[in-house]
Amino acid sequence: MSERTFVLLKPDAVQRGLVGEITRRFERRGLKIVAMKLMHVPRSLAETYYAEHKGKPFFEPLMSYVTTGPVVAIILDGDGSVAAVRRMMGKTNSAEAEPGTIRGDLALTIGRNIIHGSDSSASAKREISLFFRADEIQEYKRVDEAWLRE
Repeated sequence: MSERTFVLLKPDAVQRGLVGEITRRFERRGLKIVAMKLMHVPRSLAETYYAEHKGKPFFEPLMSYVTTGPVVAIILDGDGSVAAVRRMMGKTNSAEAEPGTIRGDLALTIGRNIIHGSDSSASAKREISLFFRADEIQEYKRVDEAWLRE
């Protein structure tokens, strides 16, 4: 069944010119981009987005990092998209991520792990609503969808 998930390409992914390579991996997997934008994350949004980490020692460095430069916010649509993206990203600690995953191939440390993906459908809905208005999300059918789903 088709579901949507949220992905954030962090400032290090943008600065290193990895946006195209990462989005290409998702599209090649069969996931459909239904929204995408380049933006600076204001501090207020970052605090809401990472609210569960408030009070932890890494919270302030995280705020500084995610607001330091442009990010790319993406909504992907496809069968099992939340789980598929999580597997494709690899472990949060890039030093432990398997080769072939986004983090395993493109990142070295937990502090600069280039990508975030929703960990559940509920998180995806919350994160999508933080970064996108309903009129920014596109509804369309890709020509290859018949070949991606049974």
